[in-house]
Amino acid sequence: MAKIQNPTKVITGVNTRWSYANVWDAKSINGGAPKYSVSLIIPKSDTVTVNKIKAAIEAAYEEGQSKLKGNGKTVPALSILKTPLRDGDLERPDDPAYANAYFINANSASAPGIVDADRQPILERSEVYSGVYGRASINLYAFNSNGNKGIACGLNNLQKIRDGEPLGGKSRAEDDFASDEEEDFLD
Repeated sequence: MAKIQNPTKVITGVNTRWSYANVWDAKSINGGAPKYSVSLIIPKSDTVTVNKIKAAIEAAYEEGQSKLKGNGKTVPALSILKTPLRDGDLERPDDPAYANAYFINANSASAPGIVDADRQPILERSEVYSGVYGRASINLYAFNSNGNKGIACGLNNLQKIRDGEPLGGKSRAEDDFASDEEEDFLD
């Protein structure tokens, strides 16, 4: 049975890093509907993933032309629309995690499925944090609401591949207490 390829769906590469990972509990941004979200940091060297995302943005634009046209006479050019793939060097120059990388913010009203490298469900919340590396299943789609038009990124599922340095400066308890040596704090 042939698998139907969805041109607006992308699975990112294994070196994608997750930041602002709100994947366990939906959060409301600026009073909007609560959503699950993650910022996906994609190394510029991962040209396969970057090109897949660019192609999916094109496909979402083609697929969503009637929505983008709305009540207007013409469909706005893709080049002037808001698109989700952004350049970390330009938009987050002070954040080393975004250096030499693109990023895309994905969100969903429903909780993403989260699995480990062996595709087993991750149930322990501490396993998933801002800074881990993993693949993300995302879909791109056109939107036109309240005068804003563009291409947005939906979050489907996540697969953690490996741990990474936690982002945001908070250390993990497992790392803080990894040493068997007792600190000599009674001096």
